Amino acid sequence: MNKPKICCVIRNADISGVIEAGNLTDLFEVRIDLIGDRWTDVIGHLKRPWIACNRSIQEGGQWAGDETGRIAELYRALDLGAAIVDIETGLQGLEENVGRIKKKARCMVSFHNWKETPSLEVLAAVVQQQTSSGADICKVVTTARGFEDNITLLQLYKQFPGVKLVAFAMGNMGVTSRILSPLAGGYFTYASLFEGGESAPGQPTVQQLHNIYRMLGKC
Repeated sequence: MNKPKICCVIRNADISGVIEAGNLTDLFEVRIDLIGDRWTDVIGHLKRPWIACNRSIQEGGQWAGDETGRIAELYRALDLGAAIVDIETGLQGLEENVGRIKKKARCMVSFHNWKETPSLEVLAAVVQQQTSSGADICKVVTTARGFEDNITLLQLYKQFPGVKLVAFAMGNMGVTSRILSPLAGGYFTYASLFEGGESAPGQPTVQQLHNIYRMLGKC
């Protein structure tokens, strides 16, 4: 089995921990909506490929501007060297945007459910929609209300063995799925730079994940 890939999320313009994290992570996610206007200051310090993500309030993020401006910032990131651009399954003109992004980088199409974990059948239909849109990477994130929700997310990998998929559940009950997802076939999993710096509930730190995978003999 290949070494589990870790994506470290950057949520503010303080890059003090970025260099150290760069030795433990495989890529970064730059949260434009969380960092704010100074997000472009961050990318010059990154020694790993990076994902551009700009979430609206409706999608669980903090982008307070209009939709046109939100998407424009993602295309700005594309021009500035983002390796992957993250857009949402419900984005208007999804296929058109996927095609445009793929001319310069890879496109990840994301689905989030902040309330619960739907059935495996519902989530499988989401992945089918994402692949049909042309996504290079499919992302399915739900909220765990019980331990069994971890199993539901991990079962997606068995159903889509040929798809670059990132699937896990948020919240304290979903930590297991975050840790196991790259071991079950996930393309990568997310981590925070430090405790208290999580971009979503239940997100471990990059150091914690690295320690776990090292103990398991995976890195």
